[in-house]
Amino acid sequence: MASNTAIIIWGSGEDGQLGIGTNEDKEWVCAVKSPESRDVRSVVAGSRNSLAICEDGKLFTWGWNQRGTLGHPPETKTENIPSQVKALANVKIVQAAIGGWHCLAVDDQGRAYAWGGNEYGQCGEEPERKDDTGRPLRRDIVIPQRCAPKLVVRQVAAGGTHSVVLTGRASGHGVNHGLQETCMISIPVRVQGLEAVKLIAVGAFHNLALQEDGTLWAWGNNEYGQLGTGDTQPRSQPIPVQGLSGLNLVDIAAGGWHSTALTEEGEVYGWGRGEHGRLGFGDNDKSSKMLPQKVQLLTGEDIVQVSCGGTHSVALTRDGRMFSFGRGDHGRLGYGRKVTTGHPMEVPINIPPPRNPSGGAAEGHWIAKLVACGGRHTLAIVEWKIDEESKE
Repeated sequence: MASNTAIIIWGSGEDGQLGIGTNEDKEWVCAVKSPESRDVRSVVAGSRNSLAICEDGKLFTWGWNQRGTLGHPPETKTENIPSQVKALANVKIVQAAIGGWHCLAVDDQGRAYAWGGNEYGQCGEEPERKDDTGRPLRRDIVIPQRCAPKLVVRQVAAGGTHSVVLTGRASGHGVNHGLQETCMISIPVRVQGLEAVKLIAVGAFHNLALQEDGTLWAWGNNEYGQLGTGDTQPRSQPIPVQGLSGLNLVDIAAGGWHSTALTEEGEVYGWGRGEHGRLGFGDNDKSSKMLPQKVQLLTGEDIVQVSCGGTHSVALTRDGRMFSFGRGDHGRLGYGRKVTTGHPMEVPINIPPPRNPSGGAAEGHWIAKLVACGGRHTLAIVEWKIDEESKE
Protein backbone atom coordinates (compact mmCIF):
# COMPACT_ATOMS: atom_id res chain seq x y z
CA MET A 1 0.00 0.00 0.00
CA ALA A 2 1.10 3.60 -0.43
CA SER A 3 2.14 5.17 2.86
CA ASN A 4 -1.07 7.16 3.25
CA THR A 5 -3.61 4.48 2.28
CA ALA A 6 -4.59 1.06 3.61
CA ILE A 7 -7.10 -1.75 3.12
CA ILE A 8 -9.07 -2.41 6.27
CA ILE A 9 -11.24 -5.40 6.96
CA TRP A 10 -13.45 -6.95 9.63
CA GLY A 11 -15.90 -9.81 10.24
CA SER A 12 -15.63 -13.53 9.56
CA GLY A 13 -12.18 -14.88 8.78
CA GLU A 14 -12.81 -18.62 8.77
CA ASP A 15 -11.86 -18.97 5.10
CA GLY A 16 -8.94 -16.54 5.19
CA GLN A 17 -11.08 -13.84 3.57
CA LEU A 18 -9.71 -11.14 5.91
CA GLY A 19 -6.20 -11.44 4.48
CA ILE A 20 -4.51 -10.94 7.85
CA GLY A 21 -2.42 -14.12 7.95
CA THR A 22 -4.82 -16.04 10.21
CA ASN A 23 -8.34 -17.47 9.89
CA GLU A 24 -9.67 -15.64 12.96
CA ASP A 25 -12.79 -13.48 13.11
CA LYS A 26 -12.25 -9.78 13.83
CA GLU A 27 -14.87 -7.69 15.64
CA TRP A 28 -12.83 -4.52 15.13
CA VAL A 29 -11.26 -3.00 12.04
CA CYS A 30 -7.79 -4.30 11.18
CA ALA A 31 -5.40 -3.84 8.25
CA VAL A 32 -4.93 -6.38 5.47
CA LYS A 33 -1.44 -7.82 5.10
CA SER A 34 -0.36 -6.22 1.85
CA PRO A 35 2.05 -8.25 -0.31
CA GLU A 36 3.91 -5.15 -1.43
CA SER A 37 3.60 -1.38 -1.44
CA ARG A 38 0.99 -0.31 -3.99
CA ASP A 39 -1.87 2.10 -4.42
CA VAL A 40 -5.19 0.23 -4.36
CA ARG A 41 -8.03 1.57 -6.50
CA SER A 42 -10.77 -0.94 -5.63
CA VAL A 43 -11.72 -3.82 -3.33
CA VAL A 44 -14.42 -6.48 -3.63
CA ALA A 45 -15.78 -8.80 -0.94
CA GLY A 46 -17.44 -12.10 -1.87
CA SER A 47 -19.27 -14.71 0.13
CA ARG A 48 -16.01 -16.34 1.27
CA ASN A 49 -13.18 -14.50 -0.44
CA SER A 50 -11.83 -11.04 -1.30
CA LEU A 51 -9.88 -9.21 -3.99
CA ALA A 52 -8.08 -5.92 -4.52
CA ILE A 53 -7.25 -4.06 -7.74
CA CYS A 54 -4.17 -1.83 -7.75
CA GLU A 55 -3.74 1.40 -9.70
CA ASP A 56 -1.31 -0.39 -12.04
CA GLY A 57 -4.01 -2.97 -12.89
CA LYS A 58 -2.59 -5.84 -10.85
CA LEU A 59 -5.20 -8.07 -9.20
CA PHE A 60 -4.75 -9.73 -5.79
CA THR A 61 -7.05 -12.37 -4.27
CA TRP A 62 -7.35 -14.22 -0.96
CA GLY A 63 -9.78 -16.44 0.97
CA TRP A 64 -11.57 -19.65 -0.04
CA ASN A 65 -10.08 -21.44 -3.04
CA GLN A 66 -11.69 -24.88 -3.36
CA ARG A 67 -13.31 -23.94 -6.66
CA GLY A 68 -10.47 -21.95 -8.15
CA THR A 69 -12.02 -18.66 -7.02
CA LEU A 70 -8.58 -17.13 -6.36
CA GLY A 71 -7.52 -17.48 -9.98
CA HIS A 72 -4.91 -20.21 -9.53
CA PRO A 73 -5.01 -23.95 -8.83
CA PRO A 74 -5.89 -24.59 -5.19
CA GLU A 75 -2.99 -25.96 -3.14
CA THR A 76 -4.86 -25.42 0.12
CA LYS A 77 -8.56 -24.89 0.82
CA THR A 78 -8.00 -21.34 2.04
CA GLU A 79 -5.33 -18.66 1.65
CA ASN A 80 -5.17 -15.90 4.25
CA ILE A 81 -2.60 -13.60 2.63
CA PRO A 82 -3.23 -11.72 -0.65
CA SER A 83 -1.48 -13.12 -3.73
CA GLN A 84 -1.35 -11.79 -7.27
CA VAL A 85 -3.39 -13.45 -10.01
CA LYS A 86 -0.47 -14.24 -12.29
CA ALA A 87 -2.61 -15.20 -15.29
CA LEU A 88 -3.78 -11.56 -15.50
CA ALA A 89 -0.37 -9.96 -14.86
CA ASN A 90 -0.01 -8.73 -18.43
CA VAL A 91 -3.31 -6.87 -18.62
CA LYS A 92 -4.56 -3.87 -16.67
CA ILE A 93 -7.62 -4.86 -14.64
CA VAL A 94 -9.93 -1.93 -13.86
CA GLN A 95 -12.98 -3.60 -12.28
CA ALA A 96 -13.98 -7.01 -10.87
CA ALA A 97 -16.79 -8.90 -9.16
CA ILE A 98 -17.16 -12.01 -6.98
CA GLY A 99 -20.19 -14.30 -7.16
CA GLY A 100 -21.13 -17.39 -5.17
CA TRP A 101 -18.04 -19.32 -6.25
CA HIS A 102 -16.88 -17.57 -9.40
CA CYS A 103 -15.18 -14.28 -10.24
CA LEU A 104 -15.22 -11.82 -13.12
CA ALA A 105 -12.87 -9.03 -14.15
CA VAL A 106 -12.61 -6.48 -16.95
CA ASP A 107 -9.47 -4.79 -18.26
CA ASP A 108 -8.84 -1.31 -19.64
CA GLN A 109 -9.54 -2.56 -23.17
CA GLY A 110 -13.04 -3.79 -22.29
CA ARG A 111 -12.05 -7.48 -22.28
CA ALA A 112 -13.83 -9.63 -19.69
CA TYR A 113 -12.37 -12.61 -17.81
CA ALA A 114 -13.94 -15.30 -15.64
CA TRP A 115 -12.80 -18.08 -13.32
CA GLY A 116 -14.09 -20.38 -10.57
CA GLY A 117 -17.18 -22.58 -10.61
CA ASN A 118 -18.87 -22.92 -14.00
CA GLU A 119 -21.48 -25.66 -13.61
CA TYR A 120 -24.25 -23.29 -14.69
CA GLY A 121 -22.23 -21.54 -17.38
CA GLN A 122 -21.73 -18.53 -15.10
CA CYS A 123 -18.18 -18.13 -16.40
CA GLY A 124 -19.51 -17.96 -19.94
CA GLU A 125 -18.39 -21.43 -21.00
CA GLU A 126 -20.70 -24.30 -21.90
CA PRO A 127 -20.76 -26.91 -19.09
CA GLU A 128 -19.36 -30.04 -20.67
CA ARG A 129 -21.09 -33.13 -19.27
CA LYS A 130 -24.24 -34.04 -17.36
CA ASP A 131 -24.94 -36.73 -14.79
CA ASP A 132 -27.63 -39.42 -14.99
CA THR A 133 -30.32 -36.95 -13.91
CA GLY A 134 -29.38 -34.46 -16.60
CA ARG A 135 -27.73 -31.99 -14.24
CA PRO A 136 -24.39 -30.53 -15.36
CA LEU A 137 -21.27 -31.92 -13.76
CA ARG A 138 -19.12 -29.44 -11.93
CA ARG A 139 -16.35 -27.94 -14.00
CA ASP A 140 -14.11 -25.45 -12.28
CA ILE A 141 -12.07 -22.92 -14.24
CA VAL A 142 -9.00 -22.37 -12.08
CA ILE A 143 -7.06 -20.12 -14.47
CA PRO A 144 -8.84 -16.92 -15.61
CA GLN A 145 -9.99 -17.06 -19.22
CA ARG A 146 -11.77 -14.69 -21.58
CA CYS A 147 -15.55 -14.59 -21.45
CA ALA A 148 -18.01 -12.65 -23.61
CA PRO A 149 -15.20 -12.30 -26.20
CA LYS A 150 -17.37 -10.49 -28.75
CA LEU A 151 -18.38 -7.74 -26.35
CA VAL A 152 -16.59 -4.57 -25.26
CA VAL A 153 -17.40 -4.62 -21.55
CA ARG A 154 -17.74 -1.62 -19.23
CA GLN A 155 -18.71 -3.40 -16.02
CA VAL A 156 -19.07 -6.95 -14.72
CA ALA A 157 -21.33 -8.18 -11.90
CA ALA A 158 -21.68 -11.64 -10.39
CA GLY A 159 -24.52 -13.37 -8.55
CA GLY A 160 -24.85 -16.70 -6.80
CA THR A 161 -24.84 -18.74 -10.02
CA HIS A 162 -25.02 -16.15 -12.80
CA SER A 163 -23.18 -13.19 -14.27
CA VAL A 164 -24.12 -9.89 -15.90
CA VAL A 165 -21.84 -7.84 -18.13
CA LEU A 166 -22.53 -4.24 -19.09
CA THR A 167 -21.70 -2.88 -22.52
CA GLY A 168 -24.20 -0.04 -22.41
CA ARG A 169 -26.83 -2.72 -22.67
CA ALA A 170 -26.80 -5.53 -20.14
CA SER A 171 -26.13 -9.17 -21.08
CA GLY A 172 -26.27 -12.18 -18.80
CA HIS A 173 -25.15 -15.80 -18.57
CA GLY A 174 -25.51 -18.57 -15.98
CA VAL A 175 -28.80 -19.41 -14.29
CA ASN A 176 -31.71 -17.10 -15.09
CA HIS A 177 -33.43 -16.96 -11.71
CA GLY A 178 -36.37 -14.97 -12.95
CA LEU A 179 -37.89 -17.99 -14.67
CA GLN A 180 -40.30 -20.39 -12.98
CA GLU A 181 -38.20 -23.22 -14.39
CA THR A 182 -34.48 -22.66 -14.01
CA CYS A 183 -32.77 -22.07 -17.33
CA MET A 184 -29.02 -22.19 -17.94
CA ILE A 185 -27.27 -19.88 -20.38
CA SER A 186 -23.56 -20.14 -21.08
CA ILE A 187 -23.35 -17.58 -23.90
CA PRO A 188 -24.18 -13.96 -23.00
CA VAL A 189 -27.74 -13.07 -23.97
CA ARG A 190 -28.88 -9.49 -24.18
CA VAL A 191 -31.35 -8.55 -21.46
CA GLN A 192 -34.47 -7.34 -23.26
CA GLY A 193 -36.17 -4.10 -22.31
CA LEU A 194 -33.07 -2.13 -21.30
CA GLU A 195 -31.52 0.59 -23.43
CA ALA A 196 -28.79 2.94 -22.15
CA VAL A 197 -27.69 1.26 -18.91
CA LYS A 198 -25.43 3.31 -16.63
CA LEU A 199 -24.75 0.84 -13.82
CA ILE A 200 -25.61 -2.73 -12.81
CA ALA A 201 -25.79 -4.39 -9.41
CA VAL A 202 -26.30 -8.09 -8.80
CA GLY A 203 -27.42 -9.83 -5.61
CA ALA A 204 -27.42 -13.54 -4.92
CA PHE A 205 -30.31 -14.21 -7.30
CA HIS A 206 -31.59 -10.82 -8.45
CA ASN A 207 -30.38 -7.95 -10.63
CA LEU A 208 -30.67 -4.16 -10.76
CA ALA A 209 -29.92 -1.85 -13.70
CA LEU A 210 -29.80 1.94 -13.44
CA GLN A 211 -30.42 3.57 -16.80
CA GLU A 212 -29.02 6.85 -18.06
CA ASP A 213 -32.49 8.40 -17.78
CA GLY A 214 -32.43 7.74 -14.02
CA THR A 215 -34.97 4.89 -14.02
CA LEU A 216 -34.15 1.74 -12.06
CA TRP A 217 -35.10 -1.71 -13.37
CA ALA A 218 -34.97 -5.13 -11.70
CA TRP A 219 -35.35 -8.81 -12.58
CA GLY A 220 -34.74 -12.24 -11.07
CA ASN A 221 -35.76 -13.77 -7.73
CA ASN A 222 -38.24 -11.70 -5.74
CA GLU A 223 -39.01 -13.87 -2.73
CA TYR A 224 -38.59 -11.00 -0.24
CA GLY A 225 -39.63 -8.10 -2.46
CA GLN A 226 -36.03 -7.31 -3.45
CA LEU A 227 -37.15 -6.25 -6.93
CA GLY A 228 -39.17 -3.39 -5.45
CA THR A 229 -42.28 -4.18 -7.48
CA GLY A 230 -44.78 -4.29 -4.64
CA ASP A 231 -45.13 -8.09 -4.80
CA THR A 232 -43.02 -11.24 -4.49
CA GLN A 233 -43.37 -12.57 -8.03
CA PRO A 234 -40.09 -13.42 -9.81
CA ARG A 235 -39.41 -11.67 -13.11
CA SER A 236 -37.52 -13.08 -16.09
CA GLN A 237 -37.45 -9.67 -17.80
CA PRO A 238 -36.62 -6.26 -16.30
CA ILE A 239 -39.46 -4.37 -14.65
CA PRO A 240 -39.33 -0.81 -13.25
CA VAL A 241 -38.67 -0.52 -9.52
CA GLN A 242 -41.62 1.33 -7.99
CA GLY A 243 -41.60 4.26 -5.59
CA LEU A 244 -38.49 6.06 -6.82
CA SER A 245 -39.95 8.42 -9.42
CA GLY A 246 -38.71 11.98 -9.19
CA LEU A 247 -35.48 10.96 -7.44
CA ASN A 248 -32.07 11.53 -8.99
CA LEU A 249 -30.41 8.16 -8.41
CA VAL A 250 -26.62 7.99 -8.57
CA ASP A 251 -25.78 4.54 -7.18
CA ILE A 252 -27.33 1.13 -6.50
CA ALA A 253 -26.37 -1.99 -4.55
CA ALA A 254 -27.75 -5.51 -4.18
CA GLY A 255 -27.10 -7.98 -1.37
CA GLY A 256 -28.20 -11.51 -0.64
CA TRP A 257 -31.89 -10.66 -0.71
CA HIS A 258 -32.04 -6.90 -0.34
CA SER A 259 -31.44 -3.80 -2.46
CA THR A 260 -30.55 -0.15 -2.00
CA ALA A 261 -30.53 2.99 -4.11
CA LEU A 262 -28.73 6.26 -3.39
CA THR A 263 -29.83 9.74 -4.47
CA GLU A 264 -27.64 12.66 -5.49
CA GLU A 265 -28.70 14.35 -2.25
CA GLY A 266 -27.10 11.55 -0.22
CA GLU A 267 -30.33 9.83 0.82
CA VAL A 268 -30.62 6.04 0.96
CA TYR A 269 -33.63 3.91 -0.02
CA GLY A 270 -33.85 0.23 0.92
CA TRP A 271 -36.14 -2.69 0.11
CA GLY A 272 -36.26 -6.49 0.16
CA ARG A 273 -35.48 -8.79 3.05
CA GLY A 274 -35.50 -6.95 6.38
CA GLU A 275 -34.48 -9.77 8.71
CA HIS A 276 -31.61 -8.87 11.09
CA GLY A 277 -32.14 -5.16 10.36
CA ARG A 278 -30.07 -5.13 7.18
CA LEU A 279 -32.28 -2.39 5.66
CA GLY A 280 -31.46 0.06 8.47
CA PHE A 281 -35.01 0.89 9.54
CA GLY A 282 -34.28 0.50 13.26
CA ASP A 283 -34.63 -2.27 15.80
CA ASN A 284 -38.42 -2.05 15.87
CA ASP A 285 -38.82 -2.67 12.13
CA LYS A 286 -36.99 -5.65 10.65
CA SER A 287 -39.75 -6.64 8.27
CA SER A 288 -39.24 -7.13 4.54
CA LYS A 289 -40.23 -4.28 2.23
CA MET A 290 -41.70 -4.90 -1.21
CA LEU A 291 -41.32 -1.22 -2.16
CA PRO A 292 -38.36 1.14 -1.59
CA GLN A 293 -38.48 3.20 1.59
CA LYS A 294 -36.18 5.98 2.73
CA VAL A 295 -33.69 5.01 5.45
CA GLN A 296 -34.58 7.82 7.83
CA LEU A 297 -31.85 6.87 10.32
CA LEU A 298 -29.23 7.95 7.76
CA THR A 299 -30.91 11.25 6.89
CA GLY A 300 -28.49 14.16 7.06
CA GLU A 301 -25.37 12.00 6.94
CA ASP A 302 -24.69 12.79 3.23
CA ILE A 303 -24.16 9.20 2.10
CA VAL A 304 -22.04 8.69 -1.05
CA GLN A 305 -22.04 4.86 -1.23
CA VAL A 306 -23.92 1.89 0.23
CA SER A 307 -22.73 -1.70 0.03
CA CYS A 308 -25.00 -4.68 0.71
CA GLY A 309 -23.67 -7.97 2.06
CA GLY A 310 -25.39 -11.27 2.73
CA THR A 311 -27.17 -10.08 5.87
CA HIS A 312 -25.66 -6.68 6.62
CA SER A 313 -25.05 -3.31 4.98
CA VAL A 314 -22.55 -0.46 5.29
CA ALA A 315 -23.13 3.19 4.31
CA LEU A 316 -20.22 5.55 3.57
CA THR A 317 -20.48 9.31 4.19
CA ARG A 318 -18.90 12.07 2.14
CA ASP A 319 -16.51 12.88 5.01
CA GLY A 320 -15.28 9.28 5.20
CA ARG A 321 -17.25 7.74 8.06
CA MET A 322 -18.91 4.32 7.82
CA PHE A 323 -22.19 3.17 9.34
CA SER A 324 -22.96 -0.55 9.57
CA PHE A 325 -26.22 -2.35 10.37
CA GLY A 326 -27.68 -5.85 10.17
CA ARG A 327 -26.57 -9.20 11.50
CA GLY A 328 -23.80 -8.88 14.07
CA ASP A 329 -22.30 -12.34 14.62
CA HIS A 330 -18.69 -12.97 13.52
CA GLY A 331 -18.06 -9.27 14.19
CA ARG A 332 -19.37 -8.29 10.78
CA LEU A 333 -20.59 -4.85 11.97
CA GLY A 334 -17.05 -3.82 12.97
CA TYR A 335 -17.56 -2.06 16.30
CA GLY A 336 -16.68 -4.75 18.80
CA ARG A 337 -20.15 -6.07 19.55
CA LYS A 338 -21.82 -9.11 18.05
CA VAL A 339 -25.23 -7.53 18.49
CA THR A 340 -27.63 -7.69 15.55
CA THR A 341 -29.20 -4.27 14.96
CA GLY A 342 -31.24 -2.34 12.43
CA HIS A 343 -29.85 0.93 13.77
CA PRO A 344 -26.86 2.26 11.77
CA MET A 345 -23.80 2.64 14.01
CA GLU A 346 -20.45 4.21 13.13
CA VAL A 347 -17.51 1.87 12.52
CA PRO A 348 -14.38 3.20 14.29
CA ILE A 349 -11.21 3.11 12.18
CA ASN A 350 -8.68 2.39 14.91
CA ILE A 351 -5.54 1.27 13.10
CA PRO A 352 -2.06 2.80 13.55
CA PRO A 353 -1.24 5.94 11.53
CA PRO A 354 0.95 5.48 8.46
CA ARG A 355 4.71 5.31 8.99
CA ASN A 356 6.46 8.52 8.10
CA PRO A 357 9.99 7.94 6.72
CA SER A 358 11.12 11.34 8.01
CA GLY A 359 10.16 10.60 11.59
CA GLY A 360 7.37 12.61 13.22
CA ALA A 361 3.86 12.08 11.89
CA ALA A 362 1.39 14.90 11.36
CA GLU A 363 -1.75 14.68 13.44
CA GLY A 364 -4.59 13.22 11.43
CA HIS A 365 -7.22 10.51 11.10
CA TRP A 366 -8.27 7.77 8.72
CA ILE A 367 -11.18 8.37 6.36
CA ALA A 368 -12.88 5.68 4.27
CA LYS A 369 -13.02 6.12 0.48
CA LEU A 370 -14.73 2.89 -0.65
CA VAL A 371 -16.55 0.07 1.13
CA ALA A 372 -17.39 -3.49 0.01
CA CYS A 373 -19.61 -5.91 1.96
CA GLY A 374 -19.27 -9.67 1.55
CA GLY A 375 -21.20 -12.59 2.93
CA ARG A 376 -19.95 -12.19 6.49
CA HIS A 377 -17.10 -9.70 6.21
CA THR A 378 -16.40 -6.18 4.95
CA LEU A 379 -13.49 -4.48 3.17
CA ALA A 380 -12.76 -0.78 2.83
CA ILE A 381 -10.07 1.47 1.40
CA VAL A 382 -8.99 4.18 3.86
CA GLU A 383 -6.78 7.24 3.44
CA TRP A 384 -4.86 9.19 6.08
CA LYS A 385 -6.13 12.77 6.28
CA ILE A 386 -3.92 15.31 8.00
CA ASP A 387 -5.85 17.48 10.44
CA GLU A 388 -6.13 21.16 9.53
CA GLU A 389 -4.36 22.26 12.73
CA SER A 390 -1.32 20.16 11.74
CA LYS A 391 -0.96 22.06 8.47
CA GLU A 392 -0.53 25.44 10.18
